Amino acid sequence: MYLKRITLEKDKNIDDRYPFSIPVIKRLEQLDITSNVTFFVGENGSGKSTLLEAIADKCGFNTAGGGRNNYFEVHEAQSALGDYITLSWMPKVTNGFFLRAETFHHFATHIDSLDGGDLSYGGKSLHHQSHGESFLSLFQHRFHQQAIYLLDEPEAALSPQRQLAFLRILDDLSANGDSQFIIATHSPILLGYPEATIFSFDDDHIQEVAYENTDHYQITRYFLEHRERFLREILKDE
Repeated sequence: MYLKRITLEKDKNIDDRYPFSIPVIKRLEQLDITSNVTFFVGENGSGKSTLLEAIADKCGFNTAGGGRNNYFEVHEAQSALGDYITLSWMPKVTNGFFLRAETFHHFATHIDSLDGGDLSYGGKSLHHQSHGESFLSLFQHRFHQQAIYLLDEPEAALSPQRQLAFLRILDDLSANGDSQFIIATHSPILLGYPEATIFSFDDDHIQEVAYENTDHYQITRYFLEHRERFLREILKDE
């Protein structure tokens, strides 16, 4: 494990404008990372992706998606929080990747613009693979040991079966401690990875939660076990 701590620099001018209009970000002081695999969970707008993007910015990764050597621009891809946080490392690594599901198309176009870029991803352009295939191709061919990987909703392109395939890749890379993952996700499948730390961004503060206590697990389980009753409750006429 490499990244140990994320600290908000309180001595800098912090007001109520974005990103500090997000309660979780405004209240952030210090977040200790204790596992090779860490998940950020919470409703949209809770701040999990904002913090993940800021970490990517401080790592020197392209905040539009990619690593240190991937230069392309996407509108509104800059981090508003990166200048306000400090990362503590032991040891520091410079290898890694930031995945933004919403801008992956732009990353794929960037790779196609490089000479022989498609050869690094199974000999086939990422644009010539299905969305799910291209994500798995990225994980299989671009992710290696001794690196940190920051993934924002990787399940967006992955079927349940491919989410399980991704878990195997994640385990192969992180089990011996040579790679670290921080993942913002809504997937109850990914959250089930054993011995991962899960931080919830709901209720306006960050707190560690057990897998079984996440809304993702509880709602999914209740739906699967009581589907007809669940649907009657949410679909009934008011």
